[in-house]
Amino acid sequence: MKEFVIQRYRADAPAGTGRQTLLRIDDEGKVLFADNNAEAVLGYDASELEGVMVHRVLASTEDDPFAPVHRHRIESGQNVLVTLRHKEGFFYTASLSLRVSMRDSDEAASARITQQENSAIDPRLQRCAESAASFGIWELDITSNQITWTEGLYRVLELKPGTDITPEQALFYCQSGQGRIRALFRRCAHTGAPFTIELNLLTAQQKKIRVTLNGRALKAGGRVRKLGGTLVDRTGEMQRDQARTRAEKILSATTAASPGLIAAVDKNLNLLHFNAPYARLFASIFGVTPQTGDNLSQLLEKYPNERHLAEQLWRRAFEQDSFVVDMPITQQSGEWPVYEFHYQRLTDSQNDGQTDSKSETTGAVVVASDISNRASNTGDSEYRYRHDPITGLTNRREFTARLQRSMEQKNGESAESSLLYLNLDAFGHFNSTAGNGACDRYLRELASSLDVRNRPQDTVSRLSGDTFALLIENCTESAARKLAEDILSLIRNFVFEWQGHQLQTTASGGLLIMGKNTPTDPEQLLGQAADLCHDAKTSGRNRVHTAHASRPKADDSSNEYVDQIRKALDQQALILEFQSLKPVASVTWGDHIEIFSRIPGSGEHEAWLQPDQFLPVAERFDLAKRLDRQVILQTLTWLADHRLLEPRLKYCGFNLSLASVLDDTFADFMESVIRVSNYPAECFCLEVREAHATQYPDEVAVLCDALHRIGCRVALDGAGASVESYSLAAKLPVDVIKLDRSLMLRLGDDPVQQIMVEALHRIAQESGKITVATFIENDDILRKVRTLGIHFGQGFRLGPPKPLAELTPVAVDLSTGRIGG
Repeated sequence: MKEFVIQRYRADAPAGTGRQTLLRIDDEGKVLFADNNAEAVLGYDASELEGVMVHRVLASTEDDPFAPVHRHRIESGQNVLVTLRHKEGFFYTASLSLRVSMRDSDEAASARITQQENSAIDPRLQRCAESAASFGIWELDITSNQITWTEGLYRVLELKPGTDITPEQALFYCQSGQGRIRALFRRCAHTGAPFTIELNLLTAQQKKIRVTLNGRALKAGGRVRKLGGTLVDRTGEMQRDQARTRAEKILSATTAASPGLIAAVDKNLNLLHFNAPYARLFASIFGVTPQTGDNLSQLLEKYPNERHLAEQLWRRAFEQDSFVVDMPITQQSGEWPVYEFHYQRLTDSQNDGQTDSKSETTGAVVVASDISNRASNTGDSEYRYRHDPITGLTNRREFTARLQRSMEQKNGESAESSLLYLNLDAFGHFNSTAGNGACDRYLRELASSLDVRNRPQDTVSRLSGDTFALLIENCTESAARKLAEDILSLIRNFVFEWQGHQLQTTASGGLLIMGKNTPTDPEQLLGQAADLCHDAKTSGRNRVHTAHASRPKADDSSNEYVDQIRKALDQQALILEFQSLKPVASVTWGDHIEIFSRIPGSGEHEAWLQPDQFLPVAERFDLAKRLDRQVILQTLTWLADHRLLEPRLKYCGFNLSLASVLDDTFADFMESVIRVSNYPAECFCLEVREAHATQYPDEVAVLCDALHRIGCRVALDGAGASVESYSLAAKLPVDVIKLDRSLMLRLGDDPVQQIMVEALHRIAQESGKITVATFIENDDILRKVRTLGIHFGQGFRLGPPKPLAELTPVAVDLSTGRIGG
């Protein structure tokens, strides 16, 4: 509980003038009492304030008198200025001072304490006390040489209470000092002198313990008749002492092994601990060797500027949890190394790195590292020109120069070099979590790890804020791919601890393989690598996309294609076509189709863009996911206008890009559009390419499960393109296996192709899946497909792609009118 005196503050009025009021506030911030002047100062009647939190009259949490920034000043007797909020709503400045401070738990009760006679103590209370404090009471009758023990002493020695034991047997539990114990007992019996001795015992359960044996003479009629005392278990204290000793040794060894400067002080700036580098540097600068317990202010008495700066920094460390500052090791004239000083407050209670608001500051510690090699005031202008000031890595200017030299030295020869472009994923939220200082330290530590990980002949650079690049020279493509994956794994597993926060993220990368036709312009190479990195990021992050460098074509129309794609998407003007899937093994009723899209030409008479023209551009410029969704939306909109197709439509397939496969929200999108559709979900099938399923089997499996939950089917498109197809066809939770074009081209006369197709078909049948043979272009392929028992066929032999409008049912004339058509 604290009593505060609050008085309105005016700069032009003498101190101590004006109305003032008194508030009594408990340790939780609740107002317990307000005097009659509360209304004149605060605008509230005393009865309105009692029982409410003090924050009602404060302008903000920064004005809380219990906050550390105010509490220390108030408790030292100083007045503080705070901003209060009047009942009428306006704000004003007030002076606040402490009148009485008392812990709530320290308030006196109305009870009295009297001494209790020993004879009145309940034996149960004695047993409870002995158990809680781990001690026992003993008594020796000198005449009969009989010892009696309380239950607590049996418990200390881990004996069953009441065990029959002799004094000699009791001494057996002493590991050493038996002769001394006998001597102390004899002296106490003869002279009455009390004794205390520390002993190491071995209990009946062979457990080592530390105890204190106390004894004194019990006289009767002026003569010593008995000896009595206690045996107190000190094992916990012994273990704490041992743990403290081990901790001190570890601390000493750690600080001794650190090349940086480490020092800790209490609130009075007395040195608690420091390592040898700190002592040596302090002695070399100030001419005095510090000792544990020395006061820093007194050590720096001859250096007032240094003392003032040190006191300011340590005082700030006492008020803040931590902070970092870069500055020269001393303010004296001359060239001195620059250090990064990391100050951390010490408190008497810390939980998981979060300082308790009620804990007291006991001191602070500083850890300083020499950063002269990257500091801007080292005088090395050439170094600063070529290197990043935060990480010490080469900057973009130097990196592009080295990249250009590397390309020119190849002189058109086939070279085994690669360019890895890295961008950290979701790095921006670090600023809001830990601040700019922590972000810089994270980048610095990560850069050190990257610099150590790369090969000596490679160059690692920080291009911009969270973007890095690595020039990998004289390295095969397979080795470069492995190195890129290793670096991504390093970043993924890199954890930076900061004030209780764990800063950890992933990275996306673009690996550009530079061969014979590689352009020598470094900006072109960086641009191509950046595009690959962007593709990796939009495809799901934490991955590397790889491609071979290429020279830009003179008639490159990518930008024009991008404009056409975006225009078609914005206007919902995609051209939709369908191609039928025909049953080849048995008769099946209904329509089975696959939807294709085309992009309208830029002019009325311009040719449409075909998939091989616009799909690579859409994937490169992050339009593929939007394109997939637009195809689905336009198709379902068209189907909604043709309700007569509902009973006929059995299969409607859509191709998915990698961006959609890796999009966690795609299943939700499908559920939302199907919910408002009249067509059942099971007639829609989403087709995933075999290459994507091979690269991301877990993500595809998750997508399959999500689509199955809403009733849709999933097809594996391009099965047979790789050896992984057989495993995917068996294990992946898809419903349809669509065979790859490469298996169809020579199916009629190539027995190997026939065996591969038959194997995939059998695997599909055993796992309850439907097979579709694609690209059936002639009768020979069709006959073989029928012989093998494939369920469905697709290709120009069975039907070319047609405009979606031609899917409408055949018109039928009835007496009530015409339907369909």
